Amino acid sequence: MITSTSNKKIKDIIALIKKRSLRDKTKTYVIEGIKIFEEMPFGQLKEVFISETFLKNSYKDLKEETKHKLNSIKYELVSDIVFNHTSDTKTPQGILAVAKRTEYSLEKLLEKDISHAIIILDDIQDPGNLGTIVRSSEAAGISLIIMSKDTVDIYNPKVIRSTMGSIFRVPFVYVDDINVTIKMLKQKNIKIYTSTLSADKEYDKEDYTKSSAFIIGNESRGVKSEIIENSDISIKIPMLGKTESLNVGVASSIFMFELARQRR
Repeated sequence: MITSTSNKKIKDIIALIKKRSLRDKTKTYVIEGIKIFEEMPFGQLKEVFISETFLKNSYKDLKEETKHKLNSIKYELVSDIVFNHTSDTKTPQGILAVAKRTEYSLEKLLEKDISHAIIILDDIQDPGNLGTIVRSSEAAGISLIIMSKDTVDIYNPKVIRSTMGSIFRVPFVYVDDINVTIKMLKQKNIKIYTSTLSADKEYDKEDYTKSSAFIIGNESRGVKSEIIENSDISIKIPMLGKTESLNVGVASSIFMFELARQRR
C-alpha cells in the first residue's frame, strides 16, 4: 500500500494532472472516477490506483466486467489520506488511472469514404465547454473534432470528466494552423460554416446533408477574422429577447443536432 505523499508514483500523477506539457511529453494522462474507468478501453490503461475505502466499500458492488478489468491491470492500493491528496476532485470516488493517449491522424480520418461531420474549435479555453462539445459530438454523430493548438487540453482532468466517456469514442486532432486545415478540408469537398454574430444567414436554412464542418470561436472574441474570411458561409442562431449570444457549448450543440436532424 502507498502511504506517503512523497511516493514517486503519487508525485508523478499529481504532475500529470497539473501540467499539460508533461502530458504532451509522456503521451499519458490521468482519469478519475468509476464511470470513466469503465468507459476507457482496456488497452489504454497503464496503471490503476484505488483507495482503502473504495476497496472496502465499493469494490463488491462493481460490475463483474469492471472487477475483471481492475484485477487484470493489477491495481495499487493507496491510503485514503494519500488518495485524497492526489485526487483532482472535491469528493474523490476512490479510483484513478494513468492512461496512454490515443493518437489520431487527420489525413487518415479524412480519407474515410463518409459524409464528414466536423467541428472545428478556434481557441476554446473553458474545460467544461470543451467537455460538453465532445459529449454532444458523440450524441450528434460528429465524425471528427479539430482543435487549434491554443484550445484547452482535451486531456485536462476537468475536460475528461465533462465528456462522460465520449472522449474515447470521438476522434480528435490538434492543428497548428486552422487556415491551412480549412484548405485541406475544401480539397475534400467539405463545406466550411463559421458561427458569427454578424452573419446574415440563419443556421437552419442551410443544407448539411453533404460533408460539412462548423467552426466555433473563442468564448470572448469569437472566430478569428482570417478564419471567417477563409470559410464558405457564415451562419448565426436567431435569438429573441435581449440575449446577444449563447455559451459555445450550447451553440455548438444546436449546430450539431441540426446536422444530425437533416441526416436522419
